[in-house]
Amino acid sequence: MKYGFVIDNRKCIGCHACTVACKSEHDVAIGVNRTWVKQVEKGTYPNTRRVFSVMRCNHCTDAPCVDICPTQALFIREDGIVDFDNERCIGCKSCMQACPYDALYIDPDTNTAAKCNYCAHRIDVGLEPACVNVCPEHAIISGDMENPDSEISQLLSREQVTVRKAEKDTKPNVYYINGDADSLNPGNTEKSDRYFWNSQSRGVGHFAKYAEKRVDGIDLKSMAMKMSNKEEIKERTPKSIDVLMQKNKRVYDSPDKGILWGWEVSAYVLTKAIAAGAFLFLLIGWVVGIGASEEMSYAIGLISIFFLTATGVLLIMDLDQPKRFLYVLLRPQWKSWLVRGGYFITFFGLFITTYLVGRYFDSTMLMDVSMWLGAVLALCTAVYTAFLFAQAKGRDFWQSPVLAIHMLLHSVMAGGAVIMILTVFLNGMHYWEVLAEFMLLVTISLNLVAMGFELFMPHPTRDAAAVAKSIVKGTYKNAFWWGVVVIGNLLPITAILGGQGQFYPAAGVLCLVGLWFTEKVWVEAPQRIALA
Repeated sequence: MKYGFVIDNRKCIGCHACTVACKSEHDVAIGVNRTWVKQVEKGTYPNTRRVFSVMRCNHCTDAPCVDICPTQALFIREDGIVDFDNERCIGCKSCMQACPYDALYIDPDTNTAAKCNYCAHRIDVGLEPACVNVCPEHAIISGDMENPDSEISQLLSREQVTVRKAEKDTKPNVYYINGDADSLNPGNTEKSDRYFWNSQSRGVGHFAKYAEKRVDGIDLKSMAMKMSNKEEIKERTPKSIDVLMQKNKRVYDSPDKGILWGWEVSAYVLTKAIAAGAFLFLLIGWVVGIGASEEMSYAIGLISIFFLTATGVLLIMDLDQPKRFLYVLLRPQWKSWLVRGGYFITFFGLFITTYLVGRYFDSTMLMDVSMWLGAVLALCTAVYTAFLFAQAKGRDFWQSPVLAIHMLLHSVMAGGAVIMILTVFLNGMHYWEVLAEFMLLVTISLNLVAMGFELFMPHPTRDAAAVAKSIVKGTYKNAFWWGVVVIGNLLPITAILGGQGQFYPAAGVLCLVGLWFTEKVWVEAPQRIALA
């Protein structure tokens, strides 16, 4: 048994009855939808038409949201329905990044993820989904696709059908008859603020927290009276009509969910890089024959512990259900790199503590064992986020094969920066200065090459290319060229090569500032691309 949907675009009239029925059936909060009808206008006046496409969870056979979910809150039933348990959800928003179809949202009432679940409670008692029952044109067909006698199975066998983003290899189980590429592919049309119910562009659902702050204290009655003024309306009317200009135009779309992973995630990527990189330098120093003094051991150990703790705090802050953060460790779903990362961080912290205990009791064996095992976990801590981002299939730019190398380089750069800064506070740092200088020059050079590869080499998808363009030439160009390239890479190299040691602390600080800009750009820019 395998349930799916067929959306017959020959019949859909865009009445939104399915959206309303879904909201009523599941008590879906205002501003978010489990199913919605996207509308695109095409053609040149007077030969224009409006295309309707029902959007919802695709109940994928290989659902990336299930693989990335750290607590098994999302799961695939035996009948193929992708269902969810909001009692297990921690609100990490990983599933929303993984879904290429923008089907999930954070319920503003429960602060947990939600989506279309095929009306599983109705299916279990022999009923059809609410949207199927209410559709006046029978444009939504549901059923068991493996039953040759079912209507959906017969439609799939005789009609040419289309799926959304087949290249993602999720094997979606929502099929479109007469599916229109300009409607199904969000990259074919630009998102506009001028369409039906466009006030939702202020932000809804999870993003509504920001919207509420913006409108807080505003006299809505006065605003409404002002907008009723004809001259005001005239001023706000676009001077050109997109349809007349032969542009495909979205006239109704899903609400903007905003940046799902914000500054907390950017900051936690940086803090774990500092924690991992600083500890790695203990091993690098040991390998090249530079012993760490007692002062040095305590300083690096405490710095690693501090920034590792900050990493955990930032991770918890980013959760919409922070009280459930222990579910990652106690109710793990082992395919998720968020779970693996949680265990890497936990055991890394354990071995840093063990190293400090060994130093306190002057136990060389305990220190050596802790240093080696801690270094292995430091490497894992440094790079695991690259694999977590790779599980986020909705974000093409994060699928880069260079991302793990990118994050490893950032950790070594952060560790070198910490050593540079410590030269101000500790004595006997000459050999460590030389080591940090060499490692920083090498890793900064490699980092520039890695960034060049990610940004300027041909990209496999249009979305990935659009992100690269926004970084180099668009929204993030100032943060990239000045914050990342100049402050974070070129100025530290200049300070190291031209200062004979006196500018080492400044080089370290500049490097860390540049890494902050790097993580911010690499985390935020891919989330600007529309998924639906």
